[in-house]
Amino acid sequence: MFKIINGDFKNNIYSDEEYLDNWPMLYILENGKEAYVGESNHVKTRMTQHASNEEKKMFEKVHFIYSKIFNQSVTFDYESKLIQYIVADKLFTVTNKNSGLADKQYYQKKEYDEKFEKLWRKLQKEKLVKHSLEELENSDLFKYSPYKELNDDQREAVERILAKIKEGNVDQIVVNGMPGSGKTIVAVYLMKYLSDSVEYADKNIGFVVPQTSLRKTMKGIFKSIYGLSPSQVLSPSDVTKKRYDILLVDEVHRLHQYKNISYMGTFKKNCEKLGLTTESDELDWILKQSDCAVLFYDELQVVGPSGIDEDRFKIKMDNPTLNRVVEYYKLFTQMRVKGGNDYIAFVINMLNANCNKKYQSENYELKLHTNFSEFEKEMYEKESKYSLSRMIAGYAWEWISKNDHSKRDIEIQGVKRMWNHCTEGWVLTDEAIDEVGCIHSIQGYDLNYAFVILGNDIGYDESTGKIIIRPENYFDKNGKRTASKEELLSYIKNVYYVLLTRGIRGTHLYVCDDALRKYLSEYIEVVD
Repeated sequence: MFKIINGDFKNNIYSDEEYLDNWPMLYILENGKEAYVGESNHVKTRMTQHASNEEKKMFEKVHFIYSKIFNQSVTFDYESKLIQYIVADKLFTVTNKNSGLADKQYYQKKEYDEKFEKLWRKLQKEKLVKHSLEELENSDLFKYSPYKELNDDQREAVERILAKIKEGNVDQIVVNGMPGSGKTIVAVYLMKYLSDSVEYADKNIGFVVPQTSLRKTMKGIFKSIYGLSPSQVLSPSDVTKKRYDILLVDEVHRLHQYKNISYMGTFKKNCEKLGLTTESDELDWILKQSDCAVLFYDELQVVGPSGIDEDRFKIKMDNPTLNRVVEYYKLFTQMRVKGGNDYIAFVINMLNANCNKKYQSENYELKLHTNFSEFEKEMYEKESKYSLSRMIAGYAWEWISKNDHSKRDIEIQGVKRMWNHCTEGWVLTDEAIDEVGCIHSIQGYDLNYAFVILGNDIGYDESTGKIIIRPENYFDKNGKRTASKEELLSYIKNVYYVLLTRGIRGTHLYVCDDALRKYLSEYIEVVD
């Protein structure tokens, strides 16, 4: 179905197959380290053009990809796919820019999507790629790649944001979106686009990630992307060291106030450095240190008193004394969870005891377990088949294993498990499959299947028909110190909102509170 013809790009020597002159084809230029992926209807002519391009003179070989089933819609689509997967494969550093990538529809696309697997296996046999598509799809580099094909929501947001940045008269751009709507993808896409653009070559641009664990992941991704550097990935403290033309800020809701944090001394010094008091927060640092800040925010993911809640965020955006111009955009389309927006709506209703019908979906697996051993067994089976299946829970157990790994923190129906041994990169550690992840180790990450334990910090009051919380069963000290019961109710529900929206293919639940389990059993398929 696919034929690969090798050529000598450096010396302009190619074979004489007729289709090399007039047929839609793909090609890969490479020198053993770097690669460039392209498509053309006249690949020999395109090679002549590339030979006069200074950026392409580094390449030595070319691999033409021919198929009699190709048309230009297919080669456009496959070009985008190849770039995404070859970047994640890491055999080559891909030098393509990411402008113009979009999710394209065309006749028989579903059939061509299936055929792409055959092309990839052909490339593996030719040793032009290493890993399987399944392995790559589970990697962080693939999930957060700046070479993602953008959906209509994302593409429109990118185009409008870039237009506003180019105009130069907007101070803050706010991008709202539910979990899985692609906020991080848009942020990384913008970072790559701006870094590649000659227009912004002299601009100081940074990418701020509040969570230590996700920041470490992003540094690794930026290290693997041509034109990006790990030094561009910043902590909020890094922002105080110099001024930036543009700051892209992911997970703004995870920025901190001077409240319930372990680094109060550093926080205070950073405020003093900028001429601010500790009434300020890390968002103030970003606004003060940038000409333009692009802020990716979801108020439903604020999980503790130190976060930037909705009221605080609005006050800063609407503050007339700052005389700053603010633009707002919203991402509506669910990209992570295969259950789509309907599943997200169900989760919100579930956490507010507003369910009105049983959840059903052909695309998403949602199940409620009553037997914890079977719950655990199912997770191991999903891990064996799909990988990236993890058990995660609300902070309803003390972390007694923190200083003694021989101890187990959680015991349910005679089964004992321990909390995550680390938070940085926990999801991809070897130990993760046998542990339980907390909010601080999972927020910002995707799973294939999420196995969520709803602990005794949350329950259901049958007399009032409302969700309740039990502060005495919530053990995130920084998450509840200084919080009122109403605030804590919001934080705990937000924690579960995050946990319940991690699974791409499905979510399995185990509920500790009897009344809540009984309530949810009316609306979720019960197993065991």
